[in-house]
Amino acid sequence: MTQEEFKTIAGSIPHEPGVYKYFDKENTIIYVGKAKDLRKRVSSYFTKTFTGYKTHELVQRIRKIEFTVVDSEQDAFFLENALIKELQPRFNIDLKDDKSYPYIVIKKEPFPRVFLTRRKINDGSEYLGPFTSVARVRELLTFIRQHVQLRTCRLPLTTKNIEARKFKVCLEYHLGNCKGPCAGLQTEHNYNEGLGYLKQILKGKLGDIQKHYQQELKKHVEDLAFEKAAVIQKKLEHLENYKARSIIVSQKLSDLDVFNIHKDGELAYVNFLMVREGTIVQTHTQRLKTNLDEDESEVLIYAIARIRDNFNSLADEIVVPYDIEYPDKKIKITTGNSGEKKKLLDLSKKNVLIFLDEIRRKKMLHTEAQTEETRLQLLEQVMVDLRLPDLPEHIECFDNSNFQGKFPVSAMVCFKNGLPSKNDYRKFNVKTVTGINDFATMEEAVYRRYKRLKEEKLPFPQLVIIDGGKGQLGAALKAIKTLELDGAFTVVGLAKNEEEIFFPGDSESLKLDWNSQSLKFIRRIRDEVHRFGITFHRQQRSKGTFVNELENIKGIGKTTANQLLKHFKSVKKIKAASLEDLAAIAGTSRAQLILDYFNASA
Repeated sequence: MTQEEFKTIAGSIPHEPGVYKYFDKENTIIYVGKAKDLRKRVSSYFTKTFTGYKTHELVQRIRKIEFTVVDSEQDAFFLENALIKELQPRFNIDLKDDKSYPYIVIKKEPFPRVFLTRRKINDGSEYLGPFTSVARVRELLTFIRQHVQLRTCRLPLTTKNIEARKFKVCLEYHLGNCKGPCAGLQTEHNYNEGLGYLKQILKGKLGDIQKHYQQELKKHVEDLAFEKAAVIQKKLEHLENYKARSIIVSQKLSDLDVFNIHKDGELAYVNFLMVREGTIVQTHTQRLKTNLDEDESEVLIYAIARIRDNFNSLADEIVVPYDIEYPDKKIKITTGNSGEKKKLLDLSKKNVLIFLDEIRRKKMLHTEAQTEETRLQLLEQVMVDLRLPDLPEHIECFDNSNFQGKFPVSAMVCFKNGLPSKNDYRKFNVKTVTGINDFATMEEAVYRRYKRLKEEKLPFPQLVIIDGGKGQLGAALKAIKTLELDGAFTVVGLAKNEEEIFFPGDSESLKLDWNSQSLKFIRRIRDEVHRFGITFHRQQRSKGTFVNELENIKGIGKTTANQLLKHFKSVKKIKAASLEDLAAIAGTSRAQLILDYFNASA
C-alpha cells in the first residue's frame, strides 16, 4: 500500500484506542498491533522513514487494514495479545518455544484423579501449570500423595455405583494412600478438601496445610491417640524438609513475578521467576524473535503478558529491571533497586545469561559435530553466495569496542575449514587512536594484523569480514592498500542492523536470504568476534578504571600508580592522604603533583 493509497482511507480510522490488523495481497494477516490512538499509530507506518529493513518490508506488503475500537489502552493490550497468540502473524514478535511442557490435571469426574499430562484438552478438567521440569512434577506428585490421600484407580465412582456397592477397597486403602471413596468410606466434600490442599502445595503455599496438620496433631494428643499424632508429626517434618529444599528468598516477600531480559540482535531472552510466599516455585527462560524494530521495553512487556498467561500467574506485583509502561493498571510494577528484590533480579539475569551460554555452546557443538564433507559444502555455498574467487578455508573477522571513547580495543577471530581456530584469535590494544574514532581504530587493527602476516610470510585468509558498514570497510581497505596487499584476499563489510554485506566499490549491498546457511555461518563468525572482543574489552576496562585516574596525572607512571594503590588500597584513600604519606611512597615531587591534581579536580 502506497502513501497515496493510505491517504484515501486514513480519514476512516478513528482517534480511539484499539487494535489494528495488516493483511497482504493473499489476504493473510501479517501484523497485529495496539494503539492509544489508532489513526496516529497506523499513519506513522506510512509517513515515517524506517531505517529497519523488516519494517520497510512490512509496509510494502500491506494491502488491507482492519481495526477494532476498544474502551481503553488496557483492553487493546489484552486483545492484541489474544490475537497474536491465536493468529501468530509473521511480523509480530515470535515466542521461540518448541517444547511441550507438562501439566498436572485434575480430571473432571466424581472424585477426580490427579496425574501428569503433556496434552491440554478442552474437556472441562482443571490443568495446573505448566511446569518446566518433568522431574519436578513427579517429585511434586510423590510429595502430594504422601500428604493428600487421592485415588489412583480408573473406576467410575458415580453416586449410583457407590450406593450399589459395586467396588471394594484395594491395597492402596490398606497402605493408607487412599481413603476408600469407592466403597463409600470418604465423602466427596472431604475428598475435595484434599484437592484444595494439593492446589496450595503446587502454588508453593504450604502454610494452610501445615496449619491443618498442627490442628490435627493437637486433637490427637488431646485424645491420647499418640500413634496417629506420630504420623502427623512425621508429615509436618516432611513438609519442613520439603520447604527447606525449595529456594527460599524471604518470608517477608508477597507473591510476585520477576522478569529480566537480555537482547541480542533480533533475538531476546526473558527469564521468569515465580515467587510465592517468599519461595521460588517456578523458573523459565523464554526465547523471542523480534521481527520489526521493537525496542527492549516493548519486547519485555509483550513477553510478560504471554508468559504470565502461559503460566496462569495471578500475582499482582511484577519486578522488572527498569520502569515500563505496563498497560494492565491492576498490576503493580516494581524496579528492584535494592534488598531482596534486587537479589531476585540479579538471579533472573544470571539465569538469562546461563540460558544464552547454553544455546551458544550447543550451536558450537552442533557445528563441530558436522562432518568434514558437510563443512566443505557450507564453505562452497559461501563461495557461491559471496562470489569469491577461492574457497574460504581461512576466514578472519574484525570488531572494535570502546566505552565512551575510553579503553578502545579491537579483536579478530579466525575460522579454518569452517571451525574456530582459537590459537589464531588476536586482541589489539589500540595505540595510535585517541577518543572515539571507530574508523581509525579499525584501520590500525587491520594494518597491524596483516603487516605481521606479511613480515612473517604467513598465509593470508581468503575472506576478511569487517563488522561494520561502508566506513569501517573503507578504513580496513586503506590499511590493506598501505601494505600493498590489494587483491591478496577478499574483504567485505557486514552492516550491524540489517546484516547486509558490502563489497568494495559497490553502491548496492548484497542481501542474502535470512535463513540461508551462508548468512547463518557469517552471523556466527560475527557473534564470536563480538563475544571475544567484549570479553577482552571488559578485562581492559576493569584494569583501566582502577588505575586510570592516577595515570592521567602528568609525571605519574604506571609503576608509581601501582605502588600507591598497593599501599593505600584505593584512589579515595590516596585523595585523602597527606603530602608526607604520599611522599613516603612516591617521593616529594610526585606527591606534590598528586596533591595539586586532586585539589584542582575538587
